[in-house]
Amino acid sequence: MLYARSRAMPASFAGLVVSMALIWFLARDHWSEIPVSLALLVAIAVTAIGLSGQDTDLDRTAAIRWAPRRVVHLLLIGGLAVGAALLPRLWEVDRVPVEIVVRNAGGLLGLAGISAVLFGGAFGWALPLLGFAVAVTVAVTTSGSESSHRVITWLFQPTGVAEGTWTAVVLTVAGLGIYAVFGNRR
Repeated sequence: MLYARSRAMPASFAGLVVSMALIWFLARDHWSEIPVSLALLVAIAVTAIGLSGQDTDLDRTAAIRWAPRRVVHLLLIGGLAVGAALLPRLWEVDRVPVEIVVRNAGGLLGLAGISAVLFGGAFGWALPLLGFAVAVTVAVTTSGSESSHRVITWLFQPTGVAEGTWTAVVLTVAGLGIYAVFGNRR
């Protein structure tokens, strides 16, 4: 419980519930890939602020191994985000495939882990937000079928597009690994 409070998990969970309710309400008639990706982004951004504790030096002097806890913490964030994005499937007619939700959650989660290492745990939201903004901008302003376009807009690619899947896999593995090994920035 102390770990959860030191990582602002209760406040993050409250923010998650409020923000998901707002997104579900606003996108209730059009629950497609873009609102789902936005919901995943917001869920991960709201909960990723707790990727660092109150005192980084105190965390580093602990007698326990932090790598497993860091991985579990990231996976918990990802699980909450996936659950929040999949919940509307209970009442929506048009359903976004689960594969897209899991792929996008993994990639955004990896970006959150990388962001926590580069900028600190309080800024775990920075790279997922930047990645989403770039993907939306490129997807809206350009249209292309080349491989680089599909890599940049991986969040909005349909299932079965190898570039979108592999981009998400690389981001997930890199983010989990880097955050588990190095932890958040001091």
